[in-house]
Order: sequence, then structure tokens, then C-alpha cells
Amino acid sequence: MELDYVPLGRTGTMVSELAFGTWRFGRETEAGVEIGESRAYELLDAYESHGGRFIDTADVYGGGDSETWIGNWLADRDREDYVIASKIYWPTREDDPNGRGLSRKHLRRQIDRMLDRLGTDYVDLLYIHRWDDDTPAEEFMRTLNRFVEDGKVNYLGASTLYPNAWKVAKANELAERKGYEPFTVTQPRYNLADREVEANYLDMCADYDLGLCPWSPLAQGFLTGKYTREDQTPEDSKVAAEDRFRENYLTDENFDLLDELHAVADEVGASPAQTAIAWLQHHDRVSVPLLGARTVEQLEENLGAAAVDLSQEQFERLADAKGQPLGDL
Repeated sequence: MELDYVPLGRTGTMVSELAFGTWRFGRETEAGVEIGESRAYELLDAYESHGGRFIDTADVYGGGDSETWIGNWLADRDREDYVIASKIYWPTREDDPNGRGLSRKHLRRQIDRMLDRLGTDYVDLLYIHRWDDDTPAEEFMRTLNRFVEDGKVNYLGASTLYPNAWKVAKANELAERKGYEPFTVTQPRYNLADREVEANYLDMCADYDLGLCPWSPLAQGFLTGKYTREDQTPEDSKVAAEDRFRENYLTDENFDLLDELHAVADEVGASPAQTAIAWLQHHDRVSVPLLGARTVEQLEENLGAAAVDLSQEQFERLADAKGQPLGDL
């Protein structure tokens, strides 16, 4: 199964239809490092073997290890064959009052460190990892624009945990007035269970013609199908005991959604995880879903979503399953 190429919003850049996210690379947990260096290379190899060329990271992932390992892996390859996205905002092992946010001081320091770790002269897409209410939008948009002018960045994006449509719109209106590079891609959380972006964020993206590369397509594993009403804490779950996970996902309406997801998955001959990812791929407002995986087996299963064909009726059934229809989207 070979991944196809699709447009990255209106950037003119073509990317793999499923992106690979590396937030687990070097991530330290109570049980140790979630994905170490050797497995990171195995995962990158597996993604590449299926035609994957769109890799997503951040300066904070693994305290910089994620970028470093990607840079090491790219060293033996033609950099121009890959689209690399990274994010900037959080500190990376820094005990420094100016070591976070979107101030000019922090951005200028971090972009050079980022490029050094990745072993490249530029990143294709640079996201702000979060919004910074303490730094005027004009300051960070001017600084980010300079990165584009200097050839260190090709395109700008905005990643977020909570929808902030008016802030992204404000920044792009400012960029248009000042002649700065605008945000052309967004990266919110979006999946069949987490639908908050449908309130106004998706409309904003459509109005400003922004690409959408959502993260958490499987809702922290809830949409893989391993959770049931009878067994809400499976042994292989790393998050089932967390209060936030239980409150967000282990609800009656979400289990109703899972029932429909299993039904549609059976109809199309796919796993629930593949079907949930395919739902995003069939979404008119979504450019490229962002996959994450701990093992090669998980990654290859998720990549199989590219071969899943949903009918419009199946797409709408999944959207309506928890009583939250898409409406005019």
C-alpha cells in the first residue's frame, strides 16, 4: 500500500495523504522513555516504506531528541524528498524566563537550534505550538515573516489544544495589512469524539482557505475499539485510569459512537482505528490527518486507513452517531 500525495492547503506543496507525528520520540514517562532512538528509526523507516514523506515534530518533543533523531535519519537521504513540519513555543530543557512563548528573543534562538537539530537549512512548515497572549501578534508575525524571508521557513501554521479561531483570523488580517506571511495551515485536535472545532474553527479555516492537519485522530486510543462499556480499563491502555481521559471519552454518547464505528468498520472490512482515520480523510475540510504510533505494527495498521473507502452515507452515520451532525460542513 503506497500513500498518495495531496495538496497541503493552498501552499502549492504536495504531501503524503497521512502525516507521521513524532511526539512520542524521546518522551519520558514513569515507565521510562516511550520511544527510544532505535525504535524511532524503525518507525520512520516503516512510514517511508509506504511512501510517507510528511513528518511532523516539535522542538519540545523529547526535549529536542525527536528533531535530533529525525535529523540523523535524514542525513542519509535527500532532504528535498521530505516535507518537515515542526513547532515552536515551549521550552526545551531550559530554566529561563525568556525560554518559552513567541517573543522575538525566544523565536530567534529556537529557530536556529531547531534547524541545527534537524540538520537542515529550513523547515517546510513552522507552527506556533500555542498562542502567546503576552506577546503582541504583530511582534511574532513580523518575526515569523522574517524567517520566511531568510529562507529558514517555507510556510507558517498555527497548532492549538483549544480552538482559537478569532486569534488566528486576527493574526492573518494583521499579516495582510502589513504584508507579512500569513498562517496557511492549522493543526487542531479533531476526531469523531472531539468535535469542538466544528463550532466556528472549521468555518474560519474555510473562509481564510487554511489547510487543516488535525492531531489525535484516534482520541488517545479511544477510537481503536479496545474500550467497551464492559471493559473500560483494558490492560494495554496507558491512559484509561486518568480522570481526564475517563471524563472526556468514557461516556454513554461516546460508546454509542463506538457502536456505530464498529458497525461501519465491519461493513468496509477495516479496523475501527482505520475507519476513524478514514473518516477524517473523507472530510472536505481536512487536508491531512496526523498519525502517531508506538510500534511499527500500530503504524502500519493506521496507514491502512488510506485504502478504506467510505460512502457518503457511512461518513454521515459516523458524524451523527453521538448526536452531533455536521450540518452544512
